[in-house]
Amino acid sequence: MYKYLIALPVIAAMFSSFAYAKCEGGSKTLFSCSAKSGKQIEVCDAGSTISYSFGKPQSKPDIALAVPRKFASTSQYQGIGRDMTYSVDIPNGNTTYSVFFSSDKLGDHNIESGVNVSIDNKPVATVNCSGGKDIVNNLEGVDLKPSE
Repeated sequence: MYKYLIALPVIAAMFSSFAYAKCEGGSKTLFSCSAKSGKQIEVCDAGSTISYSFGKPQSKPDIALAVPRKFASTSQYQGIGRDMTYSVDIPNGNTTYSVFFSSDKLGDHNIESGVNVSIDNKPVATVNCSGGKDIVNNLEGVDLKPSE
């Protein structure tokens, strides 16, 4: 099952000559933001696939992968508590990129967003968005299976 997932990003990374761009070809931007490093985090919904990319704008992405929709998952705010948190998980072999957006429904706290990276279900990195006005968040209500 995961052999297919591992092959996609390797092909994208090795043979991709495209520069980093917003979601294209009729795909919907589920999430996009600039990280404090200046790199762009983006998740796109092309219908049959969910893609994730991370890298400097106008350059080849550091990471670019697309997975069949059935392998991606989501966590949705359930209406309990102050923090309204939404995420989409994109697996790549034993690595998972969990793109998230969280806000306080009372407005007392800043928005938190970015990507959590885990390997074998163990957290290894978090890249936070810079918090600017460039955040695009369409994670709420995304039609994916629930995250485990």
